[in-house]
Amino acid sequence: MSKVEDLIYDWNLEDGKFLPQEPIQFDDETLRDGLQSPSVRDPSVDEKIEILHLMDRLGIQTADLGLPGAGGRPREEILILAKEIAGNNMKIQANVACRTVVSDIEPVVEISQKAGIPIEVCAFIGSSTIRQYTEGWDLETLLGHSRKALEFCRDHDLPVMFVTEDTSRAHPDHIRALYSLAIELGAKRLCVCDTVGHSTPNGARAVVRFVSNLVQELGAECGIDWHGHRDRGLDLANCLAAVEGGASRIHATALGIGERSGNTPMDLLLVNCRLLGWIENDLSALQEYVEKVSKAVGVEIPSNYPVIGKDAFETATGVHASAVVKAMKTGDFDLANAVYSGVPASLVGRSQEIRVGPMSGRSNVLFCLEQLGLEANEKAVERVLAVAKKSKTLLSDEEIRAAVQ
Repeated sequence: MSKVEDLIYDWNLEDGKFLPQEPIQFDDETLRDGLQSPSVRDPSVDEKIEILHLMDRLGIQTADLGLPGAGGRPREEILILAKEIAGNNMKIQANVACRTVVSDIEPVVEISQKAGIPIEVCAFIGSSTIRQYTEGWDLETLLGHSRKALEFCRDHDLPVMFVTEDTSRAHPDHIRALYSLAIELGAKRLCVCDTVGHSTPNGARAVVRFVSNLVQELGAECGIDWHGHRDRGLDLANCLAAVEGGASRIHATALGIGERSGNTPMDLLLVNCRLLGWIENDLSALQEYVEKVSKAVGVEIPSNYPVIGKDAFETATGVHASAVVKAMKTGDFDLANAVYSGVPASLVGRSQEIRVGPMSGRSNVLFCLEQLGLEANEKAVERVLAVAKKSKTLLSDEEIRAAVQ
């Protein structure tokens, strides 16, 4: 046990430490569900290839490459991305989203053959009563569509994840009927969806546990996925609860982009799973991954965005900065990382930063002067503080130099 761990009483472990029974996997929906956001632009195929390689570096197991049923350019780019995976012997595996309609799934057979790799079909259908009522469906209609689609996949040796949209608002009897059929017809994974961000953590845990119990009851070897949206801002907490309920693969997107308010952010999901001890993925490429997606889709990273944002590891408040500076001066890198941060900056290749602003004290100024190679005498400190107290923002390095001079 390190010194830092000795210095922290971790209330997160007060009720015991949960460890998943199965290794946690991640399905990256950035290039499919993420691009359904009203505010993003569709990246070029070259940008998508770069993003795909960054997913692979982060140890993400699967990536949704798009909707083959859309035809045209989307279908062409799915093939290009699949060939990129095959041609570079990437560890990440491909899947695609398809309605439970044979015409949506048929192109996957050809794409898989041309690329030379298996492509998982994520066959989705609405499952909640409210959706059925609106569409004029009934349970028999859902089962009929699902049977035709799943039989086609089985007959063409396509691996299948059966996806029930709006599972978090669906009746247990309907969930049981749909998933029982999927298991009967060879689906290897079942995806529980919180399509409109309805779930609370208790709800997410409960619905996944229901499905997990069903899988055990049927004696099936079938993995469980969780796909959640952030309409209520409970997305990340729901993912963790879903794992506790029995999910072994979680869906997310970079920066949480996606329809309406978006999806679970993959970046924050990876960080939290790493901090919980559930995964050991190397996250040193996380900053590059998020920045690449941000640029490619035209969505800015908020300054205060956790872990990745510009401000995530910066402090200018006097008492906070003073503690960080004191920790730095001990030479204990872990201590400096933890004294005023819940996430070690080094986890994502960053470091703690001390800045000077209107709420700063002498320790901030002394530290910054030393970092800039400027003489840290009394007069210099007073000049910088005088400028800082009048400023509306944090001082830039140039403004600190000008104040000293």
